[in-house]
Amino acid sequence: MATTAAVLTVGLSLSFSQLLDFAGEVSKTGNLLGSGGFGAVCKGLFADGTAVAVKVLSGRSDRRIEEQFMAEVSTIGRVHHFNLVQFYGLCFERDLRTLVYEFMDNGSLDNHLFLENSMLESEKLHEIAVGTAKAIAYLHEECQQRIIHYDIKSGNILLDSKFTPKEADFGLAKLCNRDNTHITLTGGRGTPGYAAPELWMPLPITHKCDVYSYGMLLFEIVGRRRILNVNAEKGDEWFPKWVWDKVESGEMGDLMAVYGIEEKNRSKVDKMVKVAL
Repeated sequence: MATTAAVLTVGLSLSFSQLLDFAGEVSKTGNLLGSGGFGAVCKGLFADGTAVAVKVLSGRSDRRIEEQFMAEVSTIGRVHHFNLVQFYGLCFERDLRTLVYEFMDNGSLDNHLFLENSMLESEKLHEIAVGTAKAIAYLHEECQQRIIHYDIKSGNILLDSKFTPKEADFGLAKLCNRDNTHITLTGGRGTPGYAAPELWMPLPITHKCDVYSYGMLLFEIVGRRRILNVNAEKGDEWFPKWVWDKVESGEMGDLMAVYGIEEKNRSKVDKMVKVAL
């Protein structure tokens, strides 16, 4: 059966053959943007030169892949916000499941945040933190149905050419009626370290699990380091605990000094730390 992508929000179109070509690109490292348990993401081009990111989901009849695909389509297909990655179209066939998004020039936040000579200065990192918070607030409070992302982390924050943050990867997301304040899940979700504890327990959860994950993200932004570093000095392995100890003992100056934070940015860092804690 001939297949085309869904009608695209920017008036562009994709043929089935184009998507097959993009799917074939995932094996070429030059065009491979990322990969994981879901499959891979590669870079593609429309006829007019517009760059796109094509997520090719692996598996043919795997129910988990199908559920992730439908979760992402049903979520991102009904939202539009400056700090959310723009969705262009899709293909859903027995042997080909693809999602097409705008291409983000600077990749994911984690590829910049943890570099020793990162180009991201404190002011820009604060902008990224605020932009990400706006996206989460939109999903929780401004959509007709509340959307819980379940996987807020630096790897899912993408950056455009101006390093504007855009939340991505809605494969675990869930729509929920605002009247239902709690949701019961059948299995654990999210990424260990970022995921709220209740996501891995047989307990009802709320949209606040995203707030917990955002707090973990803020810790990484403040310290420009992973929240867990088993090779760090004793007492510094779990960064949130180290920060808490410094705040509790009135030693925020130590945090500023250790992580090279300038005094002019102290008020912004103080606020981010308080929100994270």
